[in-house]
Amino acid sequence: MTLVGLLSWSALSLVVAWALYSWTCLLQNYLTARKVGIPIRILPISHGNPFWMIVDKAVISFFKLLPFGRSNFTRYNWRGWEIEDKCRSHLEMGDVYMQVDGAQWKKQRKITATCFNEQNNAIVWAEALSQATAMGDYWASKSAVKSTADDTRTLSLHVLSRAGFGRSFEFQGHDEKSANVLATNYKESLQIVLDNCVLIMALGTKFLSNPWLPLRLRRVHEACQSFQAYLTELYETEKNYFSDANSRDRTLMASLVRESGSEAKTSNGLTESEIFGNMFVFNFAGHDTTTHTLTFAIMYLAVNPSVQDWVFEEVDLVFGDRPVEEWNYEVDFPRLKRCLSVLMETVRLYTPVPVAKWTGDRVQSLEIGEQTITVPTNTMVIPSYTALHTHPGYWGSDSLNWHPARWIKSSDLPAATNDMSQEEIISPQRGTFIAWSEGDRSCPGKKFSQVESVATIAGLIRKWKVDPVVQSGEILEDARKRVLHLIETDSAQVLLLQMLHPDKAPLVWRKR
Repeated sequence: MTLVGLLSWSALSLVVAWALYSWTCLLQNYLTARKVGIPIRILPISHGNPFWMIVDKAVISFFKLLPFGRSNFTRYNWRGWEIEDKCRSHLEMGDVYMQVDGAQWKKQRKITATCFNEQNNAIVWAEALSQATAMGDYWASKSAVKSTADDTRTLSLHVLSRAGFGRSFEFQGHDEKSANVLATNYKESLQIVLDNCVLIMALGTKFLSNPWLPLRLRRVHEACQSFQAYLTELYETEKNYFSDANSRDRTLMASLVRESGSEAKTSNGLTESEIFGNMFVFNFAGHDTTTHTLTFAIMYLAVNPSVQDWVFEEVDLVFGDRPVEEWNYEVDFPRLKRCLSVLMETVRLYTPVPVAKWTGDRVQSLEIGEQTITVPTNTMVIPSYTALHTHPGYWGSDSLNWHPARWIKSSDLPAATNDMSQEEIISPQRGTFIAWSEGDRSCPGKKFSQVESVATIAGLIRKWKVDPVVQSGEILEDARKRVLHLIETDSAQVLLLQMLHPDKAPLVWRKR
C-alpha cells in the first residue's frame, strides 16, 4: 500500500472511530435522559461544542433549504434557537422546573458578592449619569444616529472602567476620535476579545500566536495579551494600595483584592488566577450585556412615544429643575420605578445571557405536580428563559408585547388624584422571572446593572425625546412599525442575545 493510501485509510479510520464514539455517547445520553421522565428532543451535536459554535448557523441554514430540512435538528440545534421559538416548545411539551447546587462556588460567591455594594453602586450612578448626558448631547447634535449600539457600548465600557477599576474616560461618539490612547487600547482589546470569545475557546490563545496565521487571527492574540497586561497593571496597583492600607474608592478590583487578601489569612482567599478570571467575568458580564439591553430599550422607547412621556412624568417629578450633578443615588434611585420597569420589561423579552447549570455529583429528585423527576448526576440544565418569560400563563395574553407598565402596581387612588410616589414595582411569582437568575445563585451584579440602566434612561429622557428616522415614502407611524419589526426579526444570539443590525434603525433625538 502506498503512503498516500495508508494516510487515507488512517484518516478514514479516525473519522469512523470518532463517529462511532459520538453515536455511542449520544445513545448513552438518550438512555440516561429517558430515566428522567420528561419529553425528549434528540440533538446530535452539543451546543457547547466549540467548532459547532462557529459553524452552526451556516450549517442549519443549508439544511433548512433541503426538502427534509425542517426537523428538530434545524429547530433546536443552534445557539439562540429559543429566541425564535419563545414559549412554543413549553406549550407543546409542558413545563418543568429544576434547581442545582454547588461547592467550590461558595468561596467564589462569598468574596465576589462583597464587591457589589452600595458604595460601588453610587459610583455607577454618578458615572452613568455623566456618560448618558454626554451621549445624549452627542446624539442630539446628529440629524440621524445609526450608532446606538456602538455608543451604548462606549457608555457601558466607561461605566465599567470607572466602577470596576477607578479609571474615568470622557464619552466619545462613534465618529469621534479619542485622544486617550489608554482608553482606546483598553476598549479595542476588550472588544476584540469579546467578539472572538468562541474562536479563542475553540483554538486557544497559544495557537492564535502562530506567525503563519492570517493577520486578523494574530490580532486576536495581540488583543488577549493587551487585555491581560491591562488587568495585571490594575491588579498590581490595587495590591500596593491594599498592602499600604491606603483608602480607595470601592471599585470592583479594589474590593476583590481587599476581600481576597483578608480571606487569605484563613487560607480561603482567591488565587491571582482566580482574581483575573473574576475580573474578566465582570468585564464580560457587565459590558455587552448592558450594551445590548440598552440598545433594545432605546429602540423600544423610540417606537413607543406614550411610554417615553410616561417615563418623563416620573423623571420630572423626581428631579424637577435640579441639575444632574445634584441627583443623589441613595435618595433618587429608589423613586425611579418607571425607569426600572423599562429595564425589567426589556430583559424579560430579551434576556442577554441564558446561563447553563449543572446538577453536581448527586442525583436530584424533584416533585413536579404529581410527577417525580429524577435528574442524573453531572447533567447540564439550561433553563428556558425565553419560554418562561413569554409564557401567557404567567404574563397574560399580551406576553409577547413590550409593556413596561405591567411591572407597576399603582395605588388604589382614583386616576385623577393618583400619586406616582405610591407606585411600586411588582414582584413576579417566584420562578417566573430569572433574568438575573434567582435565589442564592442570583447574579451578584444585578443591582449594578439596574443602577447603570436606570441612570442612563433617566439621564436621556429628562432632556430628549427619540423617534425613528422617517424614510422616503413613510410617515412617522410607518417608521415606528418598521423599527418594531426590525427589533422582533433581527434579534439573535451571537455570543449574547442582541440586535444584529441596529444601524438599520437610525434614530433622531430632539430636545423636549
